[in-house]
Amino acid sequence: MKLVSFTASGRASYGIVMGDGLIDVGRKLGGKYPTLRTAIAGNALGEIAAEAKGRPDLALSQVTLLPPIPDAEKVVCAGKNYRGHVAEGAGKLPEHPSLFLRLNNSIVGHGSALMRSKLSSEFDYEGELALVIGKPGRHIAQKDALSHIAGYSCFNEGCFRDIQFKHSLTAGKNFAASGSFGPWLVTADEIPDPTQLMLHTRLNGNEVQHTKTDDLIFDIPYLISYISGFTPLVAGDVIVTGTPEGVGFARKPPLWMKAGDVVEVDISGIGVLRNSIVDEA
Repeated sequence: MKLVSFTASGRASYGIVMGDGLIDVGRKLGGKYPTLRTAIAGNALGEIAAEAKGRPDLALSQVTLLPPIPDAEKVVCAGKNYRGHVAEGAGKLPEHPSLFLRLNNSIVGHGSALMRSKLSSEFDYEGELALVIGKPGRHIAQKDALSHIAGYSCFNEGCFRDIQFKHSLTAGKNFAASGSFGPWLVTADEIPDPTQLMLHTRLNGNEVQHTKTDDLIFDIPYLISYISGFTPLVAGDVIVTGTPEGVGFARKPPLWMKAGDVVEVDISGIGVLRNSIVDEA
């Protein structure tokens, strides 16, 4: 299934994507599960799947897509987690995952604009594979980790490099509306092996990143096990697994996103996350 969170006519809901339309599941199940996160936490994916027998009641063109999980308790991101990306920065392979957190207000959905801050012109893209936790756990064993995943999505971990490098990673990665997540959550049963996906990032139609997800230094089971060792993972938590080589700051000359640009993260088996760029007013 492809699951989305969205707004339509001023109302927030969630549903199942069916071609160019969607079934508004939240209209029926919203009394028990107000959001997709609470539905996942309530182990209600079966109830949602039962609604897939119906007909779409909204066109995708009628709704505004939100991040699939707009109200995540935690968004945990892995840095320097592709071998090619570490190499392009002339770094050494890390011994342990390098993690940081993102604020929910730094993330928009598919089709919404990413905002280039008035404080920086060094706005970089980072196409990444994201996963959403479906089953909570602490000290999760690697062999069990994939069973804790509800589904997968695309993520653009946009950041401001001068702020990241000269001030702090937290600031550079958390400007308002600087990253995106979507367009939907593809349930884990449709992606049995997340190491076999192809990730492409395009800027204005030109491919800038192209790799297979088997280039991860710390794979998904390791990340889930590692993160659950220091914090309990709960349903709806998001883990963003890192970006491959080809980022803007490593190019000569550097390639920065600017107002009017369109950036796309395209992952096989999931779809295309597309956002335009605007300048902060």
